[in-house]
Amino acid sequence: MQQATRDRLLATANLLAILTIGYNFVEGIVSMVLGSADETLALFGFGVDSFIEVISAIGVWHMLRRIQNNQGETRDAFEQRALRITGGAFYALTAGLVLMAVLNLVQQHRPETTLWGVVVSLVSMSFMWLLIHYKVKVGRELNSPAILADAACSRACLYLSVVLLVASTGFELTGIASLDAIGSLGIAWLTWKEGREAFAKARGMECSCHCSCGG
Repeated sequence: MQQATRDRLLATANLLAILTIGYNFVEGIVSMVLGSADETLALFGFGVDSFIEVISAIGVWHMLRRIQNNQGETRDAFEQRALRITGGAFYALTAGLVLMAVLNLVQQHRPETTLWGVVVSLVSMSFMWLLIHYKVKVGRELNSPAILADAACSRACLYLSVVLLVASTGFELTGIASLDAIGSLGIAWLTWKEGREAFAKARGMECSCHCSCGG
């Protein structure tokens, strides 16, 4: 591959990483504010997940900067530390979501509305689909396992959005209060998998990333 082509592809990958950081940050704020206002645990938890994804995305951005300097794809201390922080945060989020979901089920808590959960999830699914498409394209052209792994983690954010969409739409259509708590348990299960894979990556193990990220 010519150097000019490689530089162009790496610049695109760098832009995608920055877009991932920016989008997850905004999504996190919006989801947490709306989730808190409407008392919907699934949307609030989705927002917290998005903030954690920002930490992971910063690690990816740092990795791409290093690759641009021809230092290879082996994770350095900064990336390993970011992965451990990400993993720990995902585990903490999982525990919090499970606890709150159980309390909501016991108390039969009803959110004010989950309409914003529908809106946020649809926007997130559209944006993540675009990110996945271009990350896979760049990763294949560069033959970069690291960039392809990042694309797989963006796919996990897509799965989180699907769970949020199903739970939010279900409540809006049926009014069944427990659907919001059940949706948050689904998000908790996915964040637990994200945390497990983050720690595995920090140990130098390659993961399929069934989970990272957007948020």
